[in-house]
This record gives sequence, C-alpha cells and structure tokens, in this order.
Amino acid sequence: MPRELIDDFGRRVNYVRISVTDRCDFRCVYCMSEEMTFLPRAQVLTLEELAMVARAFVELGVEKVRLTGGEPLVRRDIGSLVEQIGGLSGLNDFAMTTNGASLRKHARQLREGGLKRLNISLDSLDSERFRRLTRTGDLDRVIDGIRAAREAGFERIKLNAVILKGRNDDEVLDLVEFARHENLDISFIEEMPLGDVSDHSRAETFCSSDEVQAIIESRYPLIPTTESTPGPSRYFRMGDSDSRIGFISPHSHNFCSTCNRVRVTVEGRLLLCLGNEHSVDLRRVLRSHPGDMEALKHAIVAAMPLKPERHHFTTDGDVQVVRFMNMTGG
Repeated sequence: MPRELIDDFGRRVNYVRISVTDRCDFRCVYCMSEEMTFLPRAQVLTLEELAMVARAFVELGVEKVRLTGGEPLVRRDIGSLVEQIGGLSGLNDFAMTTNGASLRKHARQLREGGLKRLNISLDSLDSERFRRLTRTGDLDRVIDGIRAAREAGFERIKLNAVILKGRNDDEVLDLVEFARHENLDISFIEEMPLGDVSDHSRAETFCSSDEVQAIIESRYPLIPTTESTPGPSRYFRMGDSDSRIGFISPHSHNFCSTCNRVRVTVEGRLLLCLGNEHSVDLRRVLRSHPGDMEALKHAIVAAMPLKPERHHFTTDGDVQVVRFMNMTGG
C-alpha cells in the first residue's frame, strides 16, 4: 500500500473534503433549489463510517481534512466526529466550512475537539439582501457566530463570499472592510455551474475574480503573497492590514494543474474532481467490508487514475454538472 496518493498527472493528493450532510438550514440561491429532496438516512454515511474514511485518507498521506455539507453543524453529534478526526496522527490541518448560524452553540466544542480553522460563508452585510440570497438566513446570527468563533480561539477564520453581478457585487468593498475590522481573511468566489438553479441566470450574474480584484484595488493596492496554501485560493495582502484577500477562480484562473484535492460526499461517493462525475462508491466498500481499513484504502488508491487533468466550466449559464453544491460538499 503506498504512503501517499499520486494521480496519473503526477499531482499529490493531500487534501480531502468530506461532506457530513446534504442538509442545510439555509437555501442559498447558488447552492440549491428552494424545495429540496434530501437523502434518506440509510444512504448517508454514519459518523463511524465518516471517521473511518478520514482515518484512511490520513494514513495514505493526506494532511488536510475539511468537513463540509450542506451545513455540517446540523448533523447530530457533529462534535463527536470532530473529536475522532481531530485526534488522528499525521493530520496537520483540520478545518470546516459552515454558514456560521450555529457557531454560538458549537464553536467552543469544535475548537476543543481539535478543529483548527473555519471558513464561514458571508455573501452580504445587508440583512434583507442576506435573507434573499440565503432564503432563510439571519445575518445577525451569522455575525454573532463569527464572533463566537473568535472567542473560542480558532487559529484563522476566513469568510467566503460568492459574488453575483447585479446581486451583491456592490458590496465587495463593504465585505473587505468588515474582514479588516474583524481581523479575518476573506475569499471571493466565482459561482460554479453545479445544479440547475431557477433563481437567476448564471450567464448574467457571473462576476470574474479580475472584476472583483479591480474593485478592491480602487481602494487598497493588493500585494501578491508567496505563501503556499492547501486550497485553491490565490492570496493577496494589503499594506496596512493582517487580513488576507483570496480569490477562488474556477473559470478565469483555472487551478487544475496544481489540484491536490478530492471530495467524499455524504453518501460515500469519492469525487475525483468538482467539475466531473468520475467517482468511486466508498459506501459499498465500507458496508461490504465492515471495519476493514485495508479494503477502504485499496479502493481509494485504485480511484486515483480516475482523477481528470482538468474541469471544463463555462460562463454561458450551461449546467456542466447536474448535482447541486449541497450534494457535492462545499
């Protein structure tokens, strides 16, 4: 059994994103439809299975695990899973992506369980607009959750903002100011064409990272950083702040050549690429060979040749992948 995961293009996979639920207490317009049908419980990996998947990846040289959803904090006993993964030897970076609405309740337990970093979605600082974009979200709860996470002692907290032209692109500088004031990092994300959304035309709302960067540089010159990060963000700094500005640009600045990531959906599909359907059914392995770590690791290693060289997203509104983002894991 190899000690690390290498795909057919020589890229080392050292980062896995594991979805713990497809459910969410928000219904963000770019992530899912307003009326969703969620997976039956029998199709969802148990906490024990999720922990086993994380352990298998770490034993194969993966250094970073990120828990995603849906919204991870709606999963019952999420603190127990965090504690199991947080104690794995060889895990250097343990993170979670969340909408932040339940962090006041969970932040301290997550930090004590070994979670190191948080990405918190925040697309607007206007309460009414935030409600429209999330369909159900309460901005005050999210901001309170951000502050609860800071109080709990997380090493770095990063905001994620999906920018849609004509919807929230006028708030780019406000979001930067908020990040600076709260001593947070922030990444601006181009919308990804996953799932057939009915709320807006993706061709009309697409806003490139270059456009967002130009808005920011109208006030703050951005200095490229030389630091390497385990994720897809390109980071910049401002001369008078510790906050970093990141751009995740699957359309305008394709990052496939350095992709070090794979995803595991909550139903146990190992996705080798966000923009392709190549996958391996790890749930079948887990349930056909209960407790057999070697069988699970063998299935993961055998999947590496399926990782494609690149994705092929377009900006014309065409849906390249029919599954919604909540099914994929953020």
